[in-house]
Amino acid sequence: MTPPRTLALAASLLPLLLASCQSPYASQQMPPGIFRAPDGTLYYDSNARGSSAPGAPARPSAPPDVVSYWDGGPGNGPSRIRINRALQTAFFYRGDQLIGQSWLSTGDADHTTPAGQFRIIQKNKWHKSSRYGAAVDDVGNVINAEIDIKKDKLPPGTKYEGAKMTNFMRLSNDGIGMHAGFLPGYPASHGCIRMPEHMSEIFFNNVDLGTPVTIE
Repeated sequence: MTPPRTLALAASLLPLLLASCQSPYASQQMPPGIFRAPDGTLYYDSNARGSSAPGAPARPSAPPDVVSYWDGGPGNGPSRIRINRALQTAFFYRGDQLIGQSWLSTGDADHTTPAGQFRIIQKNKWHKSSRYGAAVDDVGNVINAEIDIKKDKLPPGTKYEGAKMTNFMRLSNDGIGMHAGFLPGYPASHGCIRMPEHMSEIFFNNVDLGTPVTIE
């Protein structure tokens, strides 16, 4: 009969033995929108939309959106937007009447979304970032998932692929804007204001150049 002390030791070592049999990629944490297949290949989708690459693990699911809605009423004046970073919510007004709001993901601790008074200075339905994206090889595999083209050198044999920013509403000349993007449930952008795609579509279609935006 196996001594009790030996059984206890074996039980304590079992989790370590099992962990040693797992894929070396199993414990790696990918940024939102970056997915690694079992063979170690990285795949890049800045908005975490569409079908996964063959053999890639399931995408992390975003928390449910219990914030966004659109009333679409006529309101009593010109359109304006108020963005509350603490609430991670954008409020859309016509005059003094709130007619809709959207869940957000604003800038993280290293890339703060600036506070202040802004106006929509550009609308671009199919915008891609000219600064943030990924270095990909000739067949689209991501070699470096976090490229700041102003600071980072592209690895040899790669090209820059700008992050998708569909329904882009530019607020500043240094790249800050509102656009469709993946919302993990916390501030996670490079300074832009990510919105659910359907809400970015609604906001995009209801703002004009010059629409005021307050970020607080």
